[in-house]
Amino acid sequence: MAGQQFQYDDSGNTFFYFLTSFVGLIVIPATYYFWPRDQNSEQIRLNNLRKVHGRCLWYRLRLLKPQPNIIPRIKKLALLAGWVLFIFLAYKVSQTDREYQEYNPYEVLSLKPGAAPAEIRRQYRLLSLKFHPDKGGDEAMFMRIAKAYAALTDEESRKNWEEYGNPDGPQATSFGIALPAWIVDQKNSMLVLFVYGLAFMVILPVVVGSWWYRSIRYSGDQILIRTTQIYMCFIYKTRNMDMKRLITVLAAAAEFDPQFNKEAISRPTDNVEVPQLIREIGGINIKKNEPPLTFPYSLKARVLILAELNRIKLSETLEEDQWFVIKKCPALIQEMINVICQLNVMAHSRDDFRAPSLTTLENCMKLSQMIVQGLRLQQMKNPLLQLPHIDEDNYRRVVNHKKYKIKSIQDLVSLKESERRSLLHFLDEDKYEDIKAVLGSFPHVTMDIKPQVLDDEDSNKITVGSLVTVLVTVMRQSMSEIFEMEQTVCITEDQPVDDGLQQGDMGKGKNKGWQQKSKGSKKPFKSKKKKPVKKKGAIQPSQVQQKQPGQKQANGTIGNEVAIKDDEDISDKGSDSEEDDNIKDSQSEKEDGSDADTDKEVLEKDNKDDEAEWQALQQSIQRKERAFLETKSKVTHPVYSLHFPEEKQEWWWIYIADKKDQKLVAMPYHICTLKDREEVELKFPAPRRPGIHQYIVCLRSDSYFGLDRVQSLKLEVHEAKPILENHPQWETSAEGEDDQEDSEGFEESEEEEEDDD
Repeated sequence: MAGQQFQYDDSGNTFFYFLTSFVGLIVIPATYYFWPRDQNSEQIRLNNLRKVHGRCLWYRLRLLKPQPNIIPRIKKLALLAGWVLFIFLAYKVSQTDREYQEYNPYEVLSLKPGAAPAEIRRQYRLLSLKFHPDKGGDEAMFMRIAKAYAALTDEESRKNWEEYGNPDGPQATSFGIALPAWIVDQKNSMLVLFVYGLAFMVILPVVVGSWWYRSIRYSGDQILIRTTQIYMCFIYKTRNMDMKRLITVLAAAAEFDPQFNKEAISRPTDNVEVPQLIREIGGINIKKNEPPLTFPYSLKARVLILAELNRIKLSETLEEDQWFVIKKCPALIQEMINVICQLNVMAHSRDDFRAPSLTTLENCMKLSQMIVQGLRLQQMKNPLLQLPHIDEDNYRRVVNHKKYKIKSIQDLVSLKESERRSLLHFLDEDKYEDIKAVLGSFPHVTMDIKPQVLDDEDSNKITVGSLVTVLVTVMRQSMSEIFEMEQTVCITEDQPVDDGLQQGDMGKGKNKGWQQKSKGSKKPFKSKKKKPVKKKGAIQPSQVQQKQPGQKQANGTIGNEVAIKDDEDISDKGSDSEEDDNIKDSQSEKEDGSDADTDKEVLEKDNKDDEAEWQALQQSIQRKERAFLETKSKVTHPVYSLHFPEEKQEWWWIYIADKKDQKLVAMPYHICTLKDREEVELKFPAPRRPGIHQYIVCLRSDSYFGLDRVQSLKLEVHEAKPILENHPQWETSAEGEDDQEDSEGFEESEEEEEDDD
């Protein structure tokens, strides 16, 4: 283009600006995201967990095998080197001279703007004598001084400076490229081409290709696609899976195959140790040919899982392999649940498609609890075995106690401190304190259920085919809070009570903290029984006393009034007729006023219902937006698990099921962010038949057994409103024609009346 010049950075000034900006854009966010966090905070957290989780396997492994400090040191060194480079470049930029600046002749002559012509000539003489080339001065500086003097004294030069910023007139526009000139030098062309080709034709395709090859092998939850295909095949083949079959299918995951996962190791000693474990465990069918369930890697993983459930001691090499398998199991079980949900969705859309049974889904959730706690299926009926120092013998002592009937953890928590200590008298004080600390860390979860139909005129009315939204509010407490409630109740029991309050309040004070929580749902049932008794005993006599005087007045006074009215009718009929008209008018006015009041009340109720519905809809939208925008941490509460090799967080499943038909109604939602309170929306289509339908809302833990919550859900489904074929608003043209005909007839009648007049 004419008037434009492109030039490379010969001095290197603009290149330093570019390089400083580029390094700063990398170093500043990298420091925020990759700078190693304080190691002391993790150590403090572990010290706080020592009292409860000190006996757990994952805690002991964390202390014995601390994380290596090489990677944090490398990160620190790399980030520090980046900051040193950034500071050096910033210093170089600050030291560079400005090449592109506005031309000002007053600055060249060291004068103030607006100086007088005499002062300009005097300053020019002084500077020209100083910088004249004949007297040993700088020739370039002398030319700048002469140019500045001409710009301030010569009219043409001054006009060019004022209009174009240069005494010589308009100049060509120059664009600087922030690259040094040696890059486009012909001598270095081959080197530059080699670097460009290596970066964009070799390194970039290799990096992108390797990333793409790894990413297509995994799903969004970082599970191998081959594993999902295996689970899909066998779960569809076997609708009702018992626990033994589930463990067999779980162990067939490709994550345990060294061919697909380099972390999985196949050792030469497996040919000797695995068959020994098979004989020790027993009941494992290895003759049935069902690939990949009978592949060596799958058989080894199955044996290691069964050894974990039976708590069999292994060699060091097999123990490391077992830890690797057990760590992968929770994520693989979640993938099995996802596969079951997908098959259920497919079964809803196709009549000939068989969906997995509800028993299969619940067995998957129980298997997760078994693996985390390291207990067999037969031991799941004994939830106290999750506690420390409670083995089979001690469990029988607790369960077979003559005075206390303890079957669950809730029963143990509901006891008083003295009763609990006498029950566990066979333990010393340290072991008892361990059990109490672990009990205090266990979760106590409650649910609040609210079914509704969003985006409908009546959100509380469920019709056939509507989309039901069940808002479940899950609240978590720790058992230690129940202990505190129990202590406060015990303190109030020990205090002296007045005689008048002994009969009523003492009965209420005897309830334990746990019982107050668990029996809260039965209070309305008791109150319904008591209310009719109070009405019969207290209200009935007063009602009889009020009715008897009313009957006397009706028998006596009303008859006299009738006789007086007859006399008045005979004596004065005209006055009565006028009064009757007035009474009728007043009654009609009252009726009109009452109708207006009722219409206002109806409108107010409708407005309130619309506002409530609008607020509920807005709250639902806000919850969705928060869930979409917020990224909540999945670190909730550490699970107490004696034999799990990795720190496990408390996660939950919640779903709606029909126990009568053994069907899954709402798909399981995996709650991974429950710390204190969490709101979950479960959606499902309403039944096709009107009437009352009974469902259950199940909240199941993926780590503890015996702490699940099941709550009934009763839905009353109504018939859907019929679709209007001819709505009045659609008949606007017909109404317009009728109105026109009526107006024409009215005009004709008026014309006839005028003619008659």
